Amino acid sequence: MRFRHMVLGLAIATLFAGTAFAGPELSEPAAVKAGEESINVDVGHAAPFVCDWDGDGKHDLLVGQMGQGRLRIYKNTGTNKAPAFSDHEIFKVGESEGTVPTG
Repeated sequence: MRFRHMVLGLAIATLFAGTAFAGPELSEPAAVKAGEESINVDVGHAAPFVCDWDGDGKHDLLVGQMGQGRLRIYKNTGTNKAPAFSDHEIFKVGESEGTVPTG
């Protein structure tokens, strides 16, 4: 399944369009890339979330994989206005692969 749309973001923007809570305007959907490759979630639905994961002031991309409960972390190597994502790493708890709730 190609990760082509920030579905959650589009749904929220649509929900609040024309209200005091409306955010910035969204452009046409486009493939989100890590390096030169489009982000491709192996199994299950993608659950994207944007936050400053590593505390460097730049918004990173987290993608939960509902099929296996994995959490992919794509660090932003660009800026907040022009993000560029690195290859992903899997969320870990100690030496073990961590999981997130699914379903």
